[in-house]
Amino acid sequence: MKKKLVTPSIVVVAVLLAGVFLMPWLKSRVRPAGTTVLLQKEGATHRLLVNGSPYLIKGVCYSPIPVGKDYEYNFWGDSKKPWLLDGKLMKEMGVNTIRIYRLGKNPEEVRQVLSDFHRRFGIRAIVGHYLGFWSWPPPNYTDEAFKENIKTEVLEMVRLYKDHPAILMWVLGNENNYSFDRDVQRWSSDALDALSPEAKKKEMARIYYSFVNDLAKEIKKIDPHHPVVMGMGEVKSLDIAAQYAPDIDVIGMIAYRGPGFGSLFRQIRQKLDKPVVMIEWGADSYNALQAQPDEEAQADFLKLQWQDIERNADPKKGSGNALGGTLFEWSDEWWKGNENLPYTWSVHDTAGHWGNASYYTDADVLGRLNMNEEWWGVVSIERKPKKSYPMLKALWE
Repeated sequence: MKKKLVTPSIVVVAVLLAGVFLMPWLKSRVRPAGTTVLLQKEGATHRLLVNGSPYLIKGVCYSPIPVGKDYEYNFWGDSKKPWLLDGKLMKEMGVNTIRIYRLGKNPEEVRQVLSDFHRRFGIRAIVGHYLGFWSWPPPNYTDEAFKENIKTEVLEMVRLYKDHPAILMWVLGNENNYSFDRDVQRWSSDALDALSPEAKKKEMARIYYSFVNDLAKEIKKIDPHHPVVMGMGEVKSLDIAAQYAPDIDVIGMIAYRGPGFGSLFRQIRQKLDKPVVMIEWGADSYNALQAQPDEEAQADFLKLQWQDIERNADPKKGSGNALGGTLFEWSDEWWKGNENLPYTWSVHDTAGHWGNASYYTDADVLGRLNMNEEWWGVVSIERKPKKSYPMLKALWE
């Protein structure tokens, strides 16, 4: 039987018609450039891949609050665009990631800032939600209406920004576990109050971690392309998290242990074998004992801390579960010493606010309050680099 030949013109028309019908379908399934973020595990090693290449997070926590303003200031809409200077300085230092605690209310402003960081400076963003932890009245994770409101906010955040090429990860919470690990921002219910103190803390942990796990599952239905991080302080209740939050992808660890992290990475591997991003770590640049700035000590601490993180990214040298970290913080914040007294926000407060003996250079100060909240930046509030800046630049370039 003789085969019927198809003329070239018919082929061209068929291809064009197929394109018309298939293009919308393909567009709905093709990810925008620069958003391929994957976690990979090979043996004992956890790695983060961006666009198929290994990505070690060399980051800073970013909250550019100017003199005289506090945490409620909307820097996203700042006409001076501080992120342009910050991004330039960060790129020169070797920063590839910023951690943002919460997003602004205007999506267009947020997208512009994220785009400027990404397009101009090649910097990506770990974006988070506090899950109501610093709300007033305090959060109550036994309250279904409260949890539903938080869920709505979190999922709206994901829907709004999931396709932005700057997004690297989502962070759920910060140090929210301190409500049962350290009695910060207490919450309860009649049922919880009927338990013994120890049983109450364990049940609070179960309730909270189960809530975070539910959020993680819902996020992945909307956005399966970015890892979900659970932000937490230290490791006390991590064994309970292992039972009730199996669907989170990464542990976002906050730890201030002085010049290194000791057994932290090994403890995490033993309790919950997930990769770790150090979402807060660092040292202040004020010596409370000598009552004067001490940039040398800050640089020394940061160098040792980063070397510990980098060592634990390599299974031959450490635990192999570190993905990098975002140090606290980029620039000094002058509002933190007396956040309820606006007239103090224009003064660089030198008072110590809490104590930590691991930071031994000034731990012997009278009253043991050696941690100075307004002095944690690697640049000053005027964006003058401190001695830790060139040190990190040498490590991160």
